[in-house]
Amino acid sequence: MSSERQRKGAWDMKWLSLLSLWLGKLRPRPLSTYERGKRAEREASLFLRRRGYRIVAQNVRTKLGEIDLVALKGDLVVFVEVKARSSDEFGTPVEGLLPRQQKRIRNAAELFLAKRGWSERDRRFDLIAVDLDELGRVKRIEHIPGAF
Repeated sequence: MSSERQRKGAWDMKWLSLLSLWLGKLRPRPLSTYERGKRAEREASLFLRRRGYRIVAQNVRTKLGEIDLVALKGDLVVFVEVKARSSDEFGTPVEGLLPRQQKRIRNAAELFLAKRGWSERDRRFDLIAVDLDELGRVKRIEHIPGAF
């Protein structure tokens, strides 16, 4: 009887060990920096669509720079830089967009417009700051039209 109880106790321990391992895998984990950036871009895209913008390009890479989102609002071409934030500890989103980054985005935008034959169209450069918690849930989205 004692050996049967020991076997049952050992089996229970294995079961509990497997169960805790499985439950541990279900617990959400913090997002990596890359995942946070991708999540912020997806949320920014949804945010703009809900407000009547049409997204025409995402993650545009040129030899002159990168553009996170390109959208149309009527005839206006809007180039959007997306910043994923967890706090304003290192400054506001606009302060986080350095002049050299602004120049790169503007240059990439000019190249994008030229390739599409849209050089004569009106354009605007916006910033969207997406505040995410450590698990990637959106706390707040701030849209700054004409940020630079």
